[in-house]
Amino acid sequence: MDTTQRASSVDAFLRDCPARQLLGVLADKWVLLVLGTLRAAEGPVRFNELRRRLDGITQKMLTKTLRDLERDGLVRRAVYPTVPPRVEYSITALGADLGGISAAMGAWVVRHHDEIAAARAEFDAARAVEPAPLPPAGTAR
Repeated sequence: MDTTQRASSVDAFLRDCPARQLLGVLADKWVLLVLGTLRAAEGPVRFNELRRRLDGITQKMLTKTLRDLERDGLVRRAVYPTVPPRVEYSITALGADLGGISAAMGAWVVRHHDEIAAARAEFDAARAVEPAPLPPAGTAR
């Protein structure tokens, strides 16, 4: 089956489509930040280096994110038989290819974050206004 046929048979709007699960993985903020960190690195990165770079990520979330990315073929994990074992992570060609999309998303966020913050503030201010009380039942309006 060529890629045109395969792409046309994928419909991420359907619940059982395998692409939907992958979209869920890629939509995670930590996935995008881990991939961006590995893409920007000049070589393999150790777990604690990633954790220091990704302010706010827990050890558990970083471990889960790296496992998911390794499973999807976006990250390579190399274990070296030292004491203690040394583990390094690097981005694969597939992960680097995805990097163009995530870099574009990051650039869009940087370009528009002020507009988004203003829209949120406007929305929150409008929601904070107390609604006028309803007149008592049986009174004319």
